[in-house]
Amino acid sequence: MRYIFLGAGAVGGTIGGRLHLGGHDVLLVARGPHLAALRADGLRLTVPDGAHRLPVPAVGGPEEVELTPDDVLVLAVKTQHSAALLDAWAPRPVAGGGTAGERLPLVCAQNGVENERLALRRFARVYGMCVWLPCTHLEPGAVSAAGSPRSGVLHLGRYPHGTDGTAARIAADLDDSHFDGYAVADVTAWKYAKLLSNLGNALEAVAGPIDGELRMRAWRALRAEGEAVLAAAGIAYPSEEEQRARRGDRVTLVPLEGAGRGGGSSWQSLVRGTGDIEADYLNGEVVLLGRLHGVPTPLNAAFQRLAAAFAREGRPAGSLPDAELAALLDLP
Repeated sequence: MRYIFLGAGAVGGTIGGRLHLGGHDVLLVARGPHLAALRADGLRLTVPDGAHRLPVPAVGGPEEVELTPDDVLVLAVKTQHSAALLDAWAPRPVAGGGTAGERLPLVCAQNGVENERLALRRFARVYGMCVWLPCTHLEPGAVSAAGSPRSGVLHLGRYPHGTDGTAARIAADLDDSHFDGYAVADVTAWKYAKLLSNLGNALEAVAGPIDGELRMRAWRALRAEGEAVLAAAGIAYPSEEEQRARRGDRVTLVPLEGAGRGGGSSWQSLVRGTGDIEADYLNGEVVLLGRLHGVPTPLNAAFQRLAAAFAREGRPAGSLPDAELAALLDLP
């Protein structure tokens, strides 16, 4: 198998780098200064056992790649960037006939639950991946992952449900590359469980680390709204106890020399000044389900709007005053 990562940021770069270190064939797809740095100096992957400079090949788009039946496409961008990449890659020819959308497996290694639906409109073989992977991408050509003894825990399976030999083989390759990889038949349930934890991403991005009474109160209220809409929608997911049992102490954060971790993916979007953020598909998913099932979600709606404004206006990560946060918690 050759793994082609459509997106080489924190998640794509870390998984791709680890697979490369494990002896697997990897191709990274990136853009702008990140692509230039990857082409010039390779990928710098910093993990607990040190900093690695990896000569992973990188391209800017599908026109630079000759696809074969042994390729696996891994979509590893924020949801707001998915459709453009799916449109670009689905019609590309595959050696021996057919297109990528017709023949190749596509794995959605992403937060949220919307990507698989977007992909299934364009690809016949779609796999979801629940990504438990604390990782960081703040500068071109560099990613870091502080988890030890494993970099992350990755569940994957066919979308909408089931598993197969391809999922098992990918999971085995991940297991060989410093991850705990699991092929599961209910990957969507795992992704809904992860969605609940991701509801704090916007809070962390705009207000800072989730600690202290005020931020913890906000985090609990965001999650309570999420749990209420999933219950109303009849969506089952693994309990927190089941999730903790699966993770165990397999991904413990350790300090990385020269590669501090300031926050999660949404926080990193603000720090990099990308101009957009994923809140529409995290907090916004809860808002959508709430509107469909008649469940009020005022706080998730507020953080969806606020995170988007921070990204659009270039406001610094973590700069929301406590007084404004406290006022949000008084919403009806």
